[in-house]
Amino acid sequence: MSDEIISYEPATGAVLWRHPIGDVDAEVACARAGWSSWASKPLAFRIETMRRFANIVRQRNDAFTDLIARETGKPIWEARGEVETVIAKVDISVSAYADRTAQRRLEATMGSRIAVRHKPHGVLAVLGPYNFPAHLPNGHIVPALIAGNAVVFKPSEKTPAVGAFLVECFRAAGVPAECIRLVIGGPNEGKALAAHPDIGGLLFTGSASTGLALNRAFAEKPEKILALEMGGNNPIVVWDAPDLHTAAVLIIQSAFTTAGQRCTAARRLIVDTKLYDPLIATLDKMVGRIIVGEPHANPAPFMGPVIDNEAAEQLTESFLELLTRGGRPIRHLERPVADLPFLKPALIDVTDVADRPDVELFGPILQVVRVDDFDAAIAEANATRYGLSASLISQTPALYDRFWANIRAGIVNWNKPTNGASSGAPFGGIGWSGNHRPSAYYAADYCAYPVVSSESESARASIGIGLADG
Repeated sequence: MSDEIISYEPATGAVLWRHPIGDVDAEVACARAGWSSWASKPLAFRIETMRRFANIVRQRNDAFTDLIARETGKPIWEARGEVETVIAKVDISVSAYADRTAQRRLEATMGSRIAVRHKPHGVLAVLGPYNFPAHLPNGHIVPALIAGNAVVFKPSEKTPAVGAFLVECFRAAGVPAECIRLVIGGPNEGKALAAHPDIGGLLFTGSASTGLALNRAFAEKPEKILALEMGGNNPIVVWDAPDLHTAAVLIIQSAFTTAGQRCTAARRLIVDTKLYDPLIATLDKMVGRIIVGEPHANPAPFMGPVIDNEAAEQLTESFLELLTRGGRPIRHLERPVADLPFLKPALIDVTDVADRPDVELFGPILQVVRVDDFDAAIAEANATRYGLSASLISQTPALYDRFWANIRAGIVNWNKPTNGASSGAPFGGIGWSGNHRPSAYYAADYCAYPVVSSESESARASIGIGLADG
């Protein structure tokens, strides 16, 4: 077994970064020893430190962008957008903390008062994903630090260099080194960190299978906070949409941005049978124009490779499985370079596939289902254990009202892609997509817990009943 983690560039196969595997116990112990001094700092001090962090990232924008692009394979334009969200997260988190965890005082009887304040959990573990290796863990780390927690962060073993760069930016901004710790490692280190007795909670973004295992493990640990951000088998429904070009653009943005490696990506296109032929013709033609290439290519690609060859092989096997079950290929999943994980977007009609697998195919595969009425479209959209995002493309407000009322998802959009959620709003799903701990604007909720105090400046008490004569 290797004693180091090696990161490779998906687009070239070249070694990008390597680092020894970290010591989970040592990192947690360091954070545990240091967090109270950070928590005791005034809130204004912690906020100012986060603003310095935003400035550090701004100064290092080009280097950060290049590193994200090289380690994930995503195009430069998309990597640059990820860095911008890291910067923007600070102001959003400051506003969210003031809104969601504001101190409150309520008047009570006899001149006393009720005070509501919030306390940090202590040491919070953060497990990050590879698809947004800066933005998504940052969405946990910034609110956690503002609230006064120390953080032990384990980035995905597929994107550790970005995680290390992010931690260095926090430290350069003045976050004490003992309060932002980095664990480099694989699944074993992730399991050890999640199970560590000295963490106060775990903030996780990743697959449903891992999230379900964590949920079971934390079932006997009610004293620890657990926030799960998992995936989705997300539907996009097209109904009564005369502008087929715009519909096709929204579908492509939903299904194929980030090479389909977004938890909010559309996995299933559900379309009115009457619209099927013209919509699919328009969509197929546009998908054929999508440029797939390496991050720095000119002209700029719409999407890069998936994260590695293993992912590409699993997606290829999944596509073939759908074919063997009776799926009709509209556009095959092609792999233009045999030893690199580039995939061309695929479309497959699965209307006649019985017992369609309810899985998240984390890549550029869009399954298409034809239905004859809108109730059937809603039923098909809800035919999943997941419940992250869903979108309706339609010109009819009444249909959207029905869609919104009946769809089971934490994000329900109208004439917008399934992805691209705002950090200024809560982000999360139901079912296998989360555990009712939405992140983004609501991350403050799981980074601090409320403490209610009944207070009076002088002690006054009496017992008016139930005492024997003295």
